[in-house]
Amino acid sequence: MNRKITVFLVLLCLVACHSSSRQAVRLPYLNMLLPLEERVKDLVNRMTLEEKVTQMQYDAPAIDRLGVPAYHWWSECLHGVGQAGMATVFPQAIGMAAAWNQPLMYEVATAISDEARAKHNHFVKEGKRGMYEGLTFSAPHIEIFRDPRWGRGQETYGEDPFLTSRLAVSFIRGLQGEDKRYLKVAATAKHFALPHRPGTGQQTDAKQVSKQDIYETYLPAFKAAVEEAGVQSVMLTHQHQESPANSQPSLEHMLRDTWHFNGYVVADCTTMHHLPDQATQDARLDATQAAALAISAGTDLNCSCVSAYLKEAVEQQLITEDSLDESLSRLLTARFRLGMFDDPDSVGWNHIPYETVRSKKHQQLALQASRESIVLLKNEKNTLPLSKDITSIAVIGPNADAAQPMLGTLPGTSPHVVTLLEGIRQKVGSQAEVLYAPGSRYAEGVPTLSVVPASVLSSGDQPGLQGAYFDNLSLEGTPVLTRQDSLIDFTWATQPPAQLPVADTFAVRWTGYLEPRTTGRHYIGVSADHGVKLSLEDSLYMDVDPAQHPLEKSFPVNLEKGKRYRISLEYYNAGPDPQVHLLWSEPGSPLLEQALAAARKAEVVVLCVGLTPQLESEPMPLKVPGFADGHRTDIALPPPQESLIREVYKLGKPTVLVLMSGGAVAFPWANSYLPAVLEAWYPGEFGGAAIADVLFGDYNPSGRLPVTFYQSTRDLPAFEDYSMENRTYKFFKGTPLYPFGYGLSYTRFAYQNLQLPDTARISDTVQVSVEVTNTGDRTGDEVVQLYVSDREASVRTPLRALQGFRKVHLQPGETQRVRFTLLPHQYAAITEGGNFLLEPGMIHVSVGGAQPGFGPELTPETTEILHGSFFSEGENVHL
Repeated sequence: MNRKITVFLVLLCLVACHSSSRQAVRLPYLNMLLPLEERVKDLVNRMTLEEKVTQMQYDAPAIDRLGVPAYHWWSECLHGVGQAGMATVFPQAIGMAAAWNQPLMYEVATAISDEARAKHNHFVKEGKRGMYEGLTFSAPHIEIFRDPRWGRGQETYGEDPFLTSRLAVSFIRGLQGEDKRYLKVAATAKHFALPHRPGTGQQTDAKQVSKQDIYETYLPAFKAAVEEAGVQSVMLTHQHQESPANSQPSLEHMLRDTWHFNGYVVADCTTMHHLPDQATQDARLDATQAAALAISAGTDLNCSCVSAYLKEAVEQQLITEDSLDESLSRLLTARFRLGMFDDPDSVGWNHIPYETVRSKKHQQLALQASRESIVLLKNEKNTLPLSKDITSIAVIGPNADAAQPMLGTLPGTSPHVVTLLEGIRQKVGSQAEVLYAPGSRYAEGVPTLSVVPASVLSSGDQPGLQGAYFDNLSLEGTPVLTRQDSLIDFTWATQPPAQLPVADTFAVRWTGYLEPRTTGRHYIGVSADHGVKLSLEDSLYMDVDPAQHPLEKSFPVNLEKGKRYRISLEYYNAGPDPQVHLLWSEPGSPLLEQALAAARKAEVVVLCVGLTPQLESEPMPLKVPGFADGHRTDIALPPPQESLIREVYKLGKPTVLVLMSGGAVAFPWANSYLPAVLEAWYPGEFGGAAIADVLFGDYNPSGRLPVTFYQSTRDLPAFEDYSMENRTYKFFKGTPLYPFGYGLSYTRFAYQNLQLPDTARISDTVQVSVEVTNTGDRTGDEVVQLYVSDREASVRTPLRALQGFRKVHLQPGETQRVRFTLLPHQYAAITEGGNFLLEPGMIHVSVGGAQPGFGPELTPETTEILHGSFFSEGENVHL
């Protein structure tokens, strides 16, 4: 009898389970066989208004009853997966642009998205769905780098819309993958579409930007991202013209009606707090009105709290629930396309293993990308490459042994960054003495920080500080671990202490004493990925919320030698990239004297100078000579570094200048007197090895400038002026220090047999080809560049405009024919109203290894340029 009851209950359970399974299948949004649009609509219709509103926030919570997992929309992958722990760190975006290599850009983006998926898969298995752990990435940054003073220009692909467009398409395709059903990750092209604010606040009043400039300069890259690459998301700029970018109905028309964009639109952080009342133009909307206005204009998502007011906006009839549903549907479509509502095994990207992260293949690719990003600007008397038989070399400068300038902004975490000093030491081995000195500060008022040594820290009778580790952010309860830490210099790459899982919230409090070695003005600082509090004696010097971006801050304080100062440092981890470093700078360090002593002993000097992300980046509270709020006020090298260069030059040693920066730097004196100059940007975790490869000839440099290097800040229009007049190589009427597209090689290239038609009819494509030969004795890469100019147009046209480029690899003596296709819009003019215009007249074409139009002193000695023209027929036809 018992056996019969058992069998009956088992059968009943099977029937119930089968019925439940069939019910799940019948839910349309879970049915993988149904069209995507139908599935999304079904899920939206099942949500309450309150649930819908929660899903339109950056940190969308789970809806358990519908099986909707929590999701955070904010992740970074500008040049590697950022802020999410271990990742391969590629050169900063401006450096990758300097490679002028579309296939390489695609390969780099593919590696980044592989790591992004692998990390997301790992986080999901651990139940982690927080910031920086998702699949929607805020990249690429494809604004035009119109002014070298802009601190965020390093995140872009330079000043040219064509170069930016081509690289953006390759990067987006590499990120999103080639699967027709599932996105590997979702890319976000930012910031659409006006130039980013030059001011220091969250908003500044934009001067009018002409339609000619908008269509000619600012829109092409976004158009390519949408129409060619199928970018899933577009982020709006902070800036506005007649009304804020988040609320312009014209954006909806441009993106969706003209370009047929079918993704979602996201507002940059805090912009919806600044929407003005269009009726008065002098009052701010309240949160409910702002949320309604943004949704009405087509903005689907934002990372501020304004979207929480959408429920009130619907209830007050400021917007309809149908319009809210439309925005929500676009957001959910992205999540469906990422495979979040399908059987995990059916999504191929879910099978990318965590071992992909920082694989040897990716590290080798990062090294290659760093090599290709380096631009050889000057090489008099064949100073480079350096002989490997040298017996001593001095490596001098504030960037020579600093990790942060290798990484740039928003990087991932590398377990070991190869600085230039280390790269040179690896290259020469024990056969040459390598002498090092920082030489100078970066700028007046900016200290050179290093980790506080254990010898000046104490707790009880032991060196270092006592650390109490807590499994919460409030430092409450009994610590899970108490120990003595000799140095506060932690990057917990894969596992924080005390077996606390990566990405869990935890906090540490270090206490003890600091006993200075000298008397005078010290700088005490912290570099951390999340929140910190730092106190000295009874004074709180630093208090940063855990939700803040990564930081490196310092403060000046007068300390006495031998006196013990109570110190307390609290660190609050709230994300997947825990790291914290206690730093300082001591007074009285004879930086210049030490550098000159090292240079005197050396056979060759390598000066590594330039900038750092601590000087140029997103807005930050820094005001020192030459820098303000993340921007530059002067593009010249800071005076302390300029003085260092001049003093080293007086020694008469063969000297190579290596620049690291996020954009163009003016260095006319050094350029006149030093025989060899490299621009290395922020070259990534293997940047030091890559630079050493170029210095010693193991790699033939092939980078080209993606921006114009000017002689002086005086050459530039006002920073707040948005007009393209006298900006970038296309409109600059002066003589640059180095022109856009410039770069030398250790070999030579010759051009011949330029072919193009005599005449092009209206709307004809034009075929152009040329033969390129490596006439030197080294294998090398040449960047073949095609420029177009229309000197007879009835409207303003660029002096010249890049409309084609190709990187070719040539053995000594090898010849290759390179072909380009010019589409009609590439040789059309742009009217003041923003329309394409084809007129009858001669179109001039230049093809070679550099930009045309400059004298011998600014034309690379390793290449040449050919010129031709064709007649464009037409009768003032608008395309």
